[in-house]
Amino acid sequence: MFEHCPLISEHLKKVIADSGYESEEIYAFLKKLGIEAYIKPQNYEQMKTKKFKESIGKRENMAYNAETDEYTCANGKLLRPIGTKKRTSATGYESEATVYECESCEGCPHKEKCTKAKGNRKMEVSKPFLEMRTNSLENVNSEQGKLLRINRSIQVEGAFGVIKEDRHFDRFLTRGLPNVKTELFLLCIGYNMNKLNAKIQNNRVGCILHPLKGEAKAA
Repeated sequence: MFEHCPLISEHLKKVIADSGYESEEIYAFLKKLGIEAYIKPQNYEQMKTKKFKESIGKRENMAYNAETDEYTCANGKLLRPIGTKKRTSATGYESEATVYECESCEGCPHKEKCTKAKGNRKMEVSKPFLEMRTNSLENVNSEQGKLLRINRSIQVEGAFGVIKEDRHFDRFLTRGLPNVKTELFLLCIGYNMNKLNAKIQNNRVGCILHPLKGEAKAA
């Protein structure tokens, strides 16, 4: 629905977010809109640690041959693709991962450090996700990416500030998770409607919320 909104498709060129927002679905959505992703990988901080770099079972620490599409483990054995596995997210997004299996883990002196599987080592790799994550990581580590991260880190969470301070909402009025979720949902709707109305009144929104009403008004 957002592809036709100039506010997003024309004005928004970059999106920076923490690792909690990383997913193949998010990457694919931004790519479809032509928006550059500056999203930290979920293992961004872990990759810097000595423990991660010395973990031989991590895909990142295995040599990869793009021509043959094979990984090489610490014992010099090849992990070859044996099939694919499809997944569908709660929102209906479909992804496909390639399943790799080691040619033989029998007698491997590193097996206990590499995998807990009784048989050969297996791993699943989503190539589209890996490609988009790599591009995003390059953006994050670029000079512009560093400036954007610094700028984002010093910004106040405006929505929470407005709701708690300006709207004097400092506690939920209901009990029980379902009721609290409903209360928060209504609160967010009210906040968004108020914000959207302010933008419409100041002519700062890039697309018309109700096209028919907009056409009628113009006529």
